[in-house]
Formats: sequence, structure tokens, C-alpha cells
Amino acid sequence: MPVKTRRKKRKKVRYRIIKLKLTTGQHDSLLNYCHARKTTPNKLIKKLLKPRLQYVNGVPEDFYVTANQLELFESGHS
Repeated sequence: MPVKTRRKKRKKVRYRIIKLKLTTGQHDSLLNYCHARKTTPNKLIKKLLKPRLQYVNGVPEDFYVTANQLELFESGHS
């Protein structure tokens, strides 16, 4: 009879709390949108943030603001 090996325990996921303040109109709009899409506000917010939260090891250079970000407008007046 073969010897059974134990599975490695999964690492516990730690969650952090983030609070948002919404106006009554924004809250109602969010709930209406979620009701129409048959989802919850929490799932909607997480889905919208997911592309921005994937950079655990650092943000790519393309996303940093450069010092000459208004270079296009400055060259037009010269």
C-alpha cells in the first residue's frame, strides 16, 4: 500500500480595507448600474481596479508622468 503524502497548507490571504465616500446620487447610480448588470458594487469595483492592481513588483516606466508632459503645448507657442 503506497504512503499518502500530506498536502501543503495554503497561505492565508490577508485583506485590507479601503473606504470610499460617495454622494447619495453616486451611490444610487452605482446601485442602479449593478442591478442592471446583475452584479454587486464590490465585484464591480474590484473588476474595474484589477488592471491597475497587477503591478506588485513595480509600475512600468510607461505609466510614470514625465517632466515634459506638456511639451506639445509649449512647442506651439515658440
